[in-house]
Amino acid sequence: MHELTRGHGAVRRECVYGVGVPSILWFRRDLRLLDHPALLAAVESARTDLDGKVVPLFVIDPVLWESAGAVRQNYLVASLRALDESLNGNLLIKHGDPRTVVPEVVATAGAKSVHISADFGPYGQARDESVESALSVPLVRMGSPYAVAPGRVNKDDGTAYRVYTPFYRAWMRHGWRAPAEDAPADVDWWMPMECDGFPTPADLGDIILPPAGEKAAWERWEIFRSLSLTDYDDLRNRADLDGTSVLGHHLKYGEIHPRSLLAELSDADEVYRKEICWREFYADVLFRHPSSAHTSLDTRFDDQMRWATGPETEARFDAWLTGRTGFPFVDAGMRQLLTAGWMHNRVRMVVASFLIKDLHIPWQRGAAHFMNLLRDGDLASNAHGWQWTAGSGTDASPFYRVFNPITQGLKFDPDGSYVRKYIPELAHLAGKSAHEPWLSPEGYSAGYPRPIVDHKAEREVALADYAAIKRS
Repeated sequence: MHELTRGHGAVRRECVYGVGVPSILWFRRDLRLLDHPALLAAVESARTDLDGKVVPLFVIDPVLWESAGAVRQNYLVASLRALDESLNGNLLIKHGDPRTVVPEVVATAGAKSVHISADFGPYGQARDESVESALSVPLVRMGSPYAVAPGRVNKDDGTAYRVYTPFYRAWMRHGWRAPAEDAPADVDWWMPMECDGFPTPADLGDIILPPAGEKAAWERWEIFRSLSLTDYDDLRNRADLDGTSVLGHHLKYGEIHPRSLLAELSDADEVYRKEICWREFYADVLFRHPSSAHTSLDTRFDDQMRWATGPETEARFDAWLTGRTGFPFVDAGMRQLLTAGWMHNRVRMVVASFLIKDLHIPWQRGAAHFMNLLRDGDLASNAHGWQWTAGSGTDASPFYRVFNPITQGLKFDPDGSYVRKYIPELAHLAGKSAHEPWLSPEGYSAGYPRPIVDHKAEREVALADYAAIKRS
């Protein structure tokens, strides 16, 4: 017998085939067994008819699969394998359009209900409504990927918050439920039809992804909580240190629920709690403004801003993509993304500012690149994180706040170890000199490129362009 314990007790999984009417648990962004309200509802529904079976289903939706880059495809497959192991090999994987696949599984299993965690993303909502229309049995929504579901936190007049800080205060007042009870013992997992098997993702080359799955998520949380949580406020911006939780990919796929993390925080951990709330705030914004995934909330940035175009701009964009801009902190971040499928959050802001305000390229192009390569690529957090830097979103950093890529590196990688780790052409430069190779006689001896732009001059261009749309 395999057991996974956390909080309330043990989750025990066995195959003890019964004779009741089955229910279906359709997994999506909730690839776990602990703190899973939809799972509890599916088991309860099945057991109203003696020992009814529960069909654990995951659908490889071509819309989502094909839009994910190789990094996220690989991580998803690893997460599904971990989930399948926890289900004793009973995860039913089907490939195809959920509007067709889910009704087929219902018919084959003779199921009386389908249980899901609610999806609040633009595509997910539309998909679920279409599936619900195609089903002859209820589609039961229980829980969501968030501690507080999008749309729940409102001002006193019922309108949405557009600024994070008052949203955070209201989110705290609203509160959230305690983690759900553990899954019942002896769940009768059942695969009523042939499994299509795990999809084959593309080759990742030299990228090595971290362990996936619920167990790995809890292990990472325990490491962070014991070693870094106390100093999180001081260390979270240091790119050269392991000062962040690195739980984004686990939260993205629901291998751990934010409510479970919140239950283990105290008021002394408010800075980290606020980071969890940022994720919920951005989900709320996207829920209320679905088009903001790809268009600026302040439409002037799409319609009137004078963005750069032409061959030189494309060459500069390629230099940004490949980490060859000549600005070490920017290039280290972009190479970390290419080699790890992840980037430190402080560096994400710096490279985004550089693309938008030094190269004068719209945020959407950078956001698309991030979504293609980030293992924790989340539509709401990614789009609105970019808009925060661009100054085009809700609660935005003002456009006139332009990150200096040199001083940011000196401040948040003071010894240059982050730069040297990802830029071997600068490995021979000691200490902080790695951030300013132009000051060293040997700075360019290993082939590192010189800066492609003059930061001071491009900052003035960006501010002038912004002043122009403000007058419009």
